[in-house]
Amino acid sequence: MAGHSKWANIQHRKGRQDAIRSKLFSKLAKEITVAAKMGDPDPEKNARLRLAVKEAKSNSVPKDVIDRAIKKSQGGDAENYDEIRYEGYGPDGIAIIVEAMTDNRNRTASNVRSYFTKHGGDMGQTGSVAFMFDRVGEIMYPASAGDADTVMMAALEAGADDVESDDEGHWIYCADTDLNEVSIALEGALGESETAKLVWKPQAATEVTDLDTATRLMKLIETLEDDDDVQNVTGNFDISESVAAQL
Repeated sequence: MAGHSKWANIQHRKGRQDAIRSKLFSKLAKEITVAAKMGDPDPEKNARLRLAVKEAKSNSVPKDVIDRAIKKSQGGDAENYDEIRYEGYGPDGIAIIVEAMTDNRNRTASNVRSYFTKHGGDMGQTGSVAFMFDRVGEIMYPASAGDADTVMMAALEAGADDVESDDEGHWIYCADTDLNEVSIALEGALGESETAKLVWKPQAATEVTDLDTATRLMKLIETLEDDDDVQNVTGNFDISESVAAQL
């Protein structure tokens, strides 16, 4: 199933949009608050906050929600969140990375471990699967931004390392430390991107062709993403078109 949007497409078919949207808004607002608290509350002076606001806007988070999240960071009652990465294996040995922000490490660790166990997986130690992924910046443009050659040239001139293009859009990859600079440079050539964020990019994907494995894997990811402390879930899998159509 063509790469980047398969999970979103599966969720769409399952009719979970409203619940997902509410959770997403909350997670994006939390990232904005943390980014603003760690640095300057002005996105132009804080690269992480700029990218967080950009990601929120690309997901249609209302401006007042964004402004509230920034304002919250400056208040004395703003929560203190720890950023934690959990790693483990899902059904059929699929490698999974879970990124969380939590005010209670014990609660989050216990929950994540129980999700892995309940859905046929196993939570491992830090570093147990991260070596199968690269930490990179990912900048996404719609297909309308230009043809593959045009986007490739613009990306290389902006300092990116790689581009993947298909009928749905262009995914531009760069070093994690260069994301803000490459994103700004690309805006001059291609206009505003849809998203610009740090991701864990699998070095190789495991093809999932068994419906039972795919079903259990999707349930595990869905359960992890539903946890309020979990920000992102990434796996090194690719679901075949025929199996995805049955989910």
